[in-house]
Amino acid sequence: MKRFAAFLFFSVWFWLPVHAQLGVKGGLNAAVLQGTVGTDATYQMSYHAGLLYEIKLIDPVLSLQPEVLYSLQGTERKSDLENYRTKLHYVNVPLLLKLTLGPVYVEAGPQAGLLIKAQDDGVMVLSQDGSTVVYGPTSRDSAPDYKQLDLGACVGAGLKLPLGFALGARFNAGLNDINDVKSVTGVNDQKLYNRVFQAYLSFQLPETN
Repeated sequence: MKRFAAFLFFSVWFWLPVHAQLGVKGGLNAAVLQGTVGTDATYQMSYHAGLLYEIKLIDPVLSLQPEVLYSLQGTERKSDLENYRTKLHYVNVPLLLKLTLGPVYVEAGPQAGLLIKAQDDGVMVLSQDGSTVVYGPTSRDSAPDYKQLDLGACVGAGLKLPLGFALGARFNAGLNDINDVKSVTGVNDQKLYNRVFQAYLSFQLPETN
């Protein structure tokens, strides 16, 4: 899947005979799993970074922008007995339609994410025997708890700066339930959805023909 995403990204770069700009970007994430472990789930701060390729469809107003991003997401849970972070490592491939009016732009489009690693760190349940529950500090691989593919939608806006730089903000909403842990009866299975707010700085090279 990762090789396919890279092949698709660079195929668009080399084969479309239009004005385009390659760039890099990176910034902060505020991420949570909505619908997760109850009201004690909170946003955690992390980061994202990667490549973008802006293809000018109607220069300079309308463009198509595929990206390949590494994004650290997940959630943080705090309660009287548990305090741990779930870290979900994704390779995200958004495909955005971008409208630019002067220095201001807005963007929106679908996104596919591939989960490459998941980790739980902190104080959580170590064992349970009937009504006896043992808590303690631990770190575990939680990748089997989540579906590998996350499909979502993105919407954002930004401001173009001199010398090819830009400042932007984006909201990513997962559309499919990524929980892969089901109860024995199938009743009250938790549904988990990625929710990520992003703030970023990008830099683009001069246009290519």
